[in-house]
Amino acid sequence: MATTRKKKASGGAGTSKPGKKAPGKRSSKTTALPRTYSTVVRHLLDRTNYERLRVVKYDEKTFKLDRMRKLLKKLGNPQDDIRCIHIAGTVGKGSTCSMISNMLQHCGYTVGAFTSPHLIEVTERIAINNEQIGQAAFTSLMREVIQAADQADRNATYFELLTAAALKHFADQAVDMAVMEVGLGGRLDSTNVITPELSVITKIDLDHMHILGSTIESIAAEKAGIMKPGIPCYSVPQTPEVTTVLREHAESIDCPLHVIGEDIEFSSRVGMSDDLGAHTRVCVISETSQFMHLPVPLPGEHQAANCAAAISAVTHLKKTESDIDDGGIYRGLAATTIPGRMELVWKQPRIIVDGAHNPISLTTLMRSIGSHTPYDSMVCIFGCCEDKDVSTMLDNLAIGGDKIIFTAAKGQPRAMDPNDLNRAFIEQRGKSCQVASGIEEALEIAARAVSRDDLICVTGSFYLAGETKAHLARLEAKRQPVN
Repeated sequence: MATTRKKKASGGAGTSKPGKKAPGKRSSKTTALPRTYSTVVRHLLDRTNYERLRVVKYDEKTFKLDRMRKLLKKLGNPQDDIRCIHIAGTVGKGSTCSMISNMLQHCGYTVGAFTSPHLIEVTERIAINNEQIGQAAFTSLMREVIQAADQADRNATYFELLTAAALKHFADQAVDMAVMEVGLGGRLDSTNVITPELSVITKIDLDHMHILGSTIESIAAEKAGIMKPGIPCYSVPQTPEVTTVLREHAESIDCPLHVIGEDIEFSSRVGMSDDLGAHTRVCVISETSQFMHLPVPLPGEHQAANCAAAISAVTHLKKTESDIDDGGIYRGLAATTIPGRMELVWKQPRIIVDGAHNPISLTTLMRSIGSHTPYDSMVCIFGCCEDKDVSTMLDNLAIGGDKIIFTAAKGQPRAMDPNDLNRAFIEQRGKSCQVASGIEEALEIAARAVSRDDLICVTGSFYLAGETKAHLARLEAKRQPVN
């Protein structure tokens, strides 16, 4: 039986500054609630934020789902009032989330999306039908969540507060479906308090090894933690080791697991057309639908598997949702875009930004640019966090970068010193690159080095991609005539 369509929220934007206070237990004294958007953002940044910490102890004492449940109980358990789709994985979560959201929207659904990290504004993380929550609504919502946290557990973290806010907002706005992206891991992630309609696991690889484990099997076990008994889970094709872990866990809890390419027929090919240029097409055959040679909306061959998983998830809902039709799925995919992934943010010189922040995503980016973006020479501006597999990332960076400029995101305490990156690159590749103090200087150096048919690529972290977009937006604003 189809759900009734509901209203959606308004959009907006704002400004935030990085917090400087060290994390730790908060005072037991009740403090005044923040009143404005900027003070709410500062309050959030004063909370323990695992996205910015160099060392994180990953266990049930640090990542407390009971603390999350106490907070949600104070808010009236909004997670019980919304239907959800849960997405975990190392890479491809945001892309898959966007494709699922757009397909459902074009079938007439009002869809909430909770994603991370944000590029510029924290409000980007909470959206309904692709419209991020406005500053005023976010401020009011966070005041309510902060007050509930003060009563439930004053040690609630940055991500826990945002997760609770998203669930509350989606329940208040009566969305038809909420697509919830895991922040870290899966088993102990704040989002893992929901009981979803289904779950999706994207490509699993080595990342956050200092937190989730040093082997691909241990990381896969953490991601598999989002599976629920009796609730179907769809996975992109994985390595044999990962597939074994996923299947064993699914069997142990009686979770129906469907692996694309094994349990669901799937194939892909690269094609060329006048309207789409170089692109990937997929064939996906499920119980309820057959999609033949369907164009993948996002660039890169790797998006084929994400697209197949997204299609499989949405077509699964056709069993009970009469409003989901193949036409809406086609239209929704065609309309899908995602910021911060091979995003062209400046036309002359051409500048693209991508949040590739681990070896697999960086390799994929370099190959995707080579397949989809013609250029004579490419200048890469690169900065990453120090807890990454830096050595492998530098090797992968050299695949496409003709000239490399190292820099660091100013708002990220975990950012690796660009001078250290340069030294490591010289040792590995035997050639020197340039170092810039920040993205502004890096872009100036790059702009002087390129000609009309060259390309500038900013990558290595979402923080660096976000700083780039913000800087270029300020430049664009200065270029606009004043009325």
